[in-house]
Amino acid sequence: MRKVAIYGKGGIGKSTTTQNTVAGLVEMGKKVMVVGCDPKADSTRLLLNGLAQRTVLDTLREEGEDVELEDVRKVGFGGTLCTESGGPEPGVGCAGRGIITSINLLEQLGAYADSEELDYAFYDVLGDVVCGGFAMPIREGKAQEIYIVVSGEMMAMYAANNICKGIVKFAEAGGVRLGGLICNSRNVDQEKELIEELAKRLGTQMIHFIPRNNVVQRAEINRKTVIEYDAKDPQADEYRTLARKIEENELKVIPTPMAIEDLEKLLIDYGFME
Repeated sequence: MRKVAIYGKGGIGKSTTTQNTVAGLVEMGKKVMVVGCDPKADSTRLLLNGLAQRTVLDTLREEGEDVELEDVRKVGFGGTLCTESGGPEPGVGCAGRGIITSINLLEQLGAYADSEELDYAFYDVLGDVVCGGFAMPIREGKAQEIYIVVSGEMMAMYAANNICKGIVKFAEAGGVRLGGLICNSRNVDQEKELIEELAKRLGTQMIHFIPRNNVVQRAEINRKTVIEYDAKDPQADEYRTLARKIEENELKVIPTPMAIEDLEKLLIDYGFME
């Protein structure tokens, strides 16, 4: 079983990219479990057609420790196994702690006991590596390979560079590696070339460039992945291609994060800063 974590700046389209990629893998016949590590609990919504997934933390709050696996894991599109960690009540506690609690509970309940049948476990992780909780899939070896969703926007690139610093910190102890950057296009000038150069500087690859297409939003409104919503749309093929590239990817590295000055110079060279 390959353990994959998808990171990226908040709002970059990370959860959407994850779910559409998983749909592509499922279409290839892969058995996938998705663990949502975002307090918004939207990491499996498209795979479950919008079905409100009761989170691990909500279940623990309501039922105490007497929880069964089927209480916190639902079956979604193509047989995907879907779990949402959830978060604390607003204004109380740390969302990162919720990830730790959730993953530990899944292990206790035997969610990974059927790992011989699972081809992938995907962790969809909130934003930047901002605290130990969000770094847990990296820190404790829960994930073996990381993909960072990025765009040509400055803050998305800053976040990607910071995430690489987190990977380096835990690479030796946990064995985690960076599989590449996924560019979720925002139609920024020279975006593809910029992210390819960023990937080169980080010692990795831009594994795929996902063009911007409004069908993604239409599919989301209908609570579906693009592959389920319109399997013949060219955007569905983009996600199929990304899924295939991840399946075939053998370039997994310890990245070389850039100094902030070098990152800013890169942006200046591409005309983003003066």
